[in-house]
Amino acid sequence: MKFAKVEAVLNEQISEEISSAYLYLAMSAWLEHQGFPGAAHWMKGQYKEELSHGEKLFEFMNDRGSRVTLNAIEKPAAEFGTLLDTFKAVLAHERKVTALINRCYEVAIAEKDYAAQIALQWFITEQVEEEKSAQDIITQLEACDNRPHLMLMIDHQLAKRGGN
Repeated sequence: MKFAKVEAVLNEQISEEISSAYLYLAMSAWLEHQGFPGAAHWMKGQYKEELSHGEKLFEFMNDRGSRVTLNAIEKPAAEFGTLLDTFKAVLAHERKVTALINRCYEVAIAEKDYAAQIALQWFITEQVEEEKSAQDIITQLEACDNRPHLMLMIDHQLAKRGGN
């Protein structure tokens, strides 16, 4: 394979995207259990989105004749603390994913894999949106100052996320 290093990091990234989906599904279950059905719905949307990201990389690799190999996915945590703690974990996770995408892009640059660079630009832009979305929710939750009625209003807003 001409771009073996790129293939290796993209295979790792597919597993990371699927692992992210699994994490968000676990967060959805936790939030549902904690009485935040809107936030649970939002997390289920994240779950589906991360699966689609893995599929997007999967299809890119197949389209170019690369070999897709799937790695094991670790079991996610089952508890995530408060609603605010959970969204802070989302932001931290999205920052980790951003660093991983950037690493893939750096490898594509080093290997002069222009097609991968173009494909990865979509993911770079997506990560800006992911981090902003999580940060916006954190800002709103922090402004609630643990007032239950305000947190429930935010939960109600999170339930309006489309595409689920």
